[in-house]
Amino acid sequence: MIFPKDFLWGAATASYQIEGSDLKDGRGECIWYRFSHTPGMVVNGDTGDVACDHYHRYREDVTLMKELGLQAYRFSTSWPRVLPEGTGKVNPQGLDFYNRLVDEVLEAGIRPFLTLYHWDLPQALQDKGGWENPDSVKWFADYAQTMVDSLGDRVKDWITLNEPFVVAFVGNLFGAHAPGKRDARAAYHVAHHLLLAHGAAVPVIRQHVPDARVGITLDLGYFESPSTNEADQQAARREDGFKNRWFLEPVFNGVYPADMVAWLGDTLQGIDLDAVKAAAVPIDFLGINYYTRNLFVEGDSGLLRTRQVMAESNPRTAMGWEIYPDGLRSLLVRVAKEYAPPVIYVTENGAAFDDPAPANGVVDDPRRVAYLQDHFAAAAQAIEQGAPLQGYFVWSLLDNFEWAEGYNRRFGIIHIDYATQRRTFKQSARYYQQLIAAQK
Repeated sequence: MIFPKDFLWGAATASYQIEGSDLKDGRGECIWYRFSHTPGMVVNGDTGDVACDHYHRYREDVTLMKELGLQAYRFSTSWPRVLPEGTGKVNPQGLDFYNRLVDEVLEAGIRPFLTLYHWDLPQALQDKGGWENPDSVKWFADYAQTMVDSLGDRVKDWITLNEPFVVAFVGNLFGAHAPGKRDARAAYHVAHHLLLAHGAAVPVIRQHVPDARVGITLDLGYFESPSTNEADQQAARREDGFKNRWFLEPVFNGVYPADMVAWLGDTLQGIDLDAVKAAAVPIDFLGINYYTRNLFVEGDSGLLRTRQVMAESNPRTAMGWEIYPDGLRSLLVRVAKEYAPPVIYVTENGAAFDDPAPANGVVDDPRRVAYLQDHFAAAAQAIEQGAPLQGYFVWSLLDNFEWAEGYNRRFGIIHIDYATQRRTFKQSARYYQQLIAAQK
């Protein structure tokens, strides 16, 4: 595998998944606090109240990053930790934590990539309609200004949103994530306002951080049909429109995909579709999160009338996701050709497996090592085929609170013993350490 000399090797985390600290030190309630404390919404009734206790152990975690040789660290800030009510009065203890974290990361020689929104919307704003409320665009722009005013002198790489598809549809259409709604019209309003919020935040960041590099992270899937039947091919195309093009087209072209607008019809009632041109502000990079391939055929129910089928021949992760590295190569090449982002980063890629307990100071996880090796190779192939890929962030640095799966799934390359908070490198972390050193 050959990567450019300036290629960035990093790892990623998210605030609610690792920080913990309940509602202490002035932190406000977020929608994931409310959701996880609602019985039946998260496996085993788990919450993010403690998680990895990163709020108190961040120095230890940065030391581990430095030992791994990470060149970049992608993390998110918690909106309600900084603005407990979502707007208005700033919590100085919240801002102080992120200032200390950024200083620690920089002192370790690691480049910080800050994600402004990784799903923990202040509950106070959800009580006002959340992302369904058109005012959410200004709420987010004001929050962005608060963060750049505090950190923009040191943080130069900014990501506005993480996975707006999941925020809009997993949270508001499928009801599997916070806030737990099942309303198609509400979900598309949420998606619309997220896109407008991205468009509003980018110039705010640039105005206050003139040398900023700004992007957005989209979770993109590789969609195809195992059938040559025209109806099945169209089903896969609709799913691509639902997850990929509904966000790629606005961000790069300022429009919604026409075929999907026609298909959705009255579901989009009340949305000013032309307003999405505001989402097409120039960005410096596109973050892509990739995990699996999805196969679809024509179905007979549901919003898109599709049915997912399984590829039986390929192995799967503990999440039940097919392991398909070539989907990453294909996706990177396709996005490069069709949308021409100046730079691409893989901002998340990794796998959950049922890891054994630590033994002799290490966790043996050969399947994760193989997963990473194969996906790094796919990324190298994509670069050879013209994709402007300039960095890779493994998901995740730490085992953590895996949203609706609670602590039932482990994605980390560092094992967390939640009872003791002891950190242990997995075999995959040592492999990654060696790879980074070799690439240097």
